[in-house]
Amino acid sequence: MSQFHLIAPSGYCINQSAAQRGVSRLEDAGHQVVHQQVIARRDRRFAGDENARLADINSLVTLAGKNRIVMPVRGGYGASRLLDNIDWQGLANRQKHDPLLICGHSDFTAIQMGLLAHGNVITFSGPMLAGNFGAESPEPFTETHFWQALTHPEYCIEWAGDGPNCDTQGTLWGGNLAMMTSLIGTPWLPDIRDGILVLEDINEHPFRVERMLLQLLYAGILPRQRALVLGSFSGATPNDYDAGYDLNAMYDYLRSRLSIPVITGLDFGHEPCTVTLALGAHAQLTHSLGRSTLTVSGHPVLTE
Repeated sequence: MSQFHLIAPSGYCINQSAAQRGVSRLEDAGHQVVHQQVIARRDRRFAGDENARLADINSLVTLAGKNRIVMPVRGGYGASRLLDNIDWQGLANRQKHDPLLICGHSDFTAIQMGLLAHGNVITFSGPMLAGNFGAESPEPFTETHFWQALTHPEYCIEWAGDGPNCDTQGTLWGGNLAMMTSLIGTPWLPDIRDGILVLEDINEHPFRVERMLLQLLYAGILPRQRALVLGSFSGATPNDYDAGYDLNAMYDYLRSRLSIPVITGLDFGHEPCTVTLALGAHAQLTHSLGRSTLTVSGHPVLTE
């Protein structure tokens, strides 16, 4: 069984019962959950003041032991405030031996991209404590894909995708679209070329998703990739004013502007069902006859 080390670098966990349910569920499965005091920590909308949240991250530099899974309680907002004071080099050095298996998504994308930019540190974009493990009805799909990613040196994800036929490979990276665009022009966005960029978001209207993707296009980031994979965009329901402009219309427009393949339909993001992706690992992407396959390798895994 594994040890989960909790951190809370972002928003206060308003659903305390979900977080406790997540702890109980993990403990009932035989896992150890430590640093639980961060669950109740609060400073206004944040999960504690800046020093406490920063300490959650920087203390990982001296966190000893093998097979430790580091997981945020939840996302929200707050990680961006910490970026210029994180010990990136210390964390990169820590990861060279018995690497921590760091998994999260949403606001945590900012820290994951910083780790990739400053130390080529591979982390996992996947479930978090409250929203996923603490869900009233947890999804076996999500748990299965989580453990698959953390225990297999090579793993494969298949889905009914949409897009042009392709067979390409490169560095897998990305995460939350809003966080990615917020990092443009900063030292914390990796300069990855010939990569496979995977993006998702929540509560963003289709035109806002388009606007952020166009920002990535105009900044030269999208054209440098081998492929773009789009996950779920929860809460992106169009309204009457849109008159037929929806996510699919936006996807068609994006494809008209890009020469790289754009593959959609991946269960990845702020949904009960989500895969776990090793950001910074190697990936092979194929799409043919409506079936997409993503094979991921080169990431750290649990060793016992």
